[in-house]
Amino acid sequence: MNRILVAIFLTLFTTMASASQVRIKDLVEFDGVRGNDLVGYGLVVGLNGTGDGIRNAPFTEEIMTSILERLGVNVTGEQFGPKNVAAVFVTATLPAFARAGGTIDVTVSAIGDAKSLLGGTLIMTPLNAADGQIYAVAQGTIIAGGIAAEGDGASVVRGVPTAGVIPSGARVEREIDFDFSQLNSIRLALRNPDFTTAGRIENVINQKYGRAVSQMLDAGTVLLDIASMRAPSPAHAVGQIENLPVRPENKARVVVDQSSGTIVMGADVRISRVAVSQGNLTLRIEEEPIVVQPNPFSQGETVVVPRTTAQIEEDPGIGLAEIPDGTTLSEVIAGLNALGVAPRDMIDILKSIKASGALHAEFLVR
Repeated sequence: MNRILVAIFLTLFTTMASASQVRIKDLVEFDGVRGNDLVGYGLVVGLNGTGDGIRNAPFTEEIMTSILERLGVNVTGEQFGPKNVAAVFVTATLPAFARAGGTIDVTVSAIGDAKSLLGGTLIMTPLNAADGQIYAVAQGTIIAGGIAAEGDGASVVRGVPTAGVIPSGARVEREIDFDFSQLNSIRLALRNPDFTTAGRIENVINQKYGRAVSQMLDAGTVLLDIASMRAPSPAHAVGQIENLPVRPENKARVVVDQSSGTIVMGADVRISRVAVSQGNLTLRIEEEPIVVQPNPFSQGETVVVPRTTAQIEEDPGIGLAEIPDGTTLSEVIAGLNALGVAPRDMIDILKSIKASGALHAEFLVR
């Protein structure tokens, strides 16, 4: 019964989603309005004996020596052996229009043999972009998402204690050299390219202004003419059109996850006339050897006598069923649920229907 309710819910949800309208800002990316990836290499200190082993991670000693020398501490020729430090990679995304002095979140990940970063503090770490320039500096206390405990004879790990985050852990030091206000036109890049959706975006924008201010270039791009919109600036132009509602059009698609038995379908999936028959065959073989001992005071030897039990079990599954032309996939799923077909068997049936050419949709297997 629960599987039937889930199928009905999915059917109603996908039907409502396909018929609802979505804001333009949720369908497109605006040209030039994007984030930039940052990365840095730093040191975490203050760990409770869960840091890198210096012998197994010599780069930790190198960065620790470099930091101490920058602070005026001469450690040339010294041998280190602390377990409360760990070398880490620090990653972040510099959002569009980030200004100097603002803060961004960072992710910290161990690269050595540290067991946990819980309770550690990241020392000042420069973050570089692809051009090699430093755009932010990170520092702060790490919030790890896991926990690890270890005893003499056993250990337990929950989550990933070797990675964590620092909310607002980096301060922006350099701004991206991009002047949005000087743009004469803006391209709207669809996240899911589709000619119908792009045409609808063009029509909605042109209807708002009563003239042609946008043009569909291809399935994934709509060009916005700032001069024709007579807006004070490109920022004003984007603000005027980004909340306009548009009904998106998506391809018929079926996505299945074999590991969890999850099936997600679109409302436009259709199946042609086809017949389906499914059953399970299980072969079980068990080995139970018997050890035969010789009689007392005899000259015989111990012999192992093999004994094998073979058994075949057949689950009738579903008999021959005919699916009429034009049936939706949600109706097929509801029917299979009513027959008690397991999710993984259902996935095998859908694969076979797709292979026969009767399933008219894109079929994705995860």
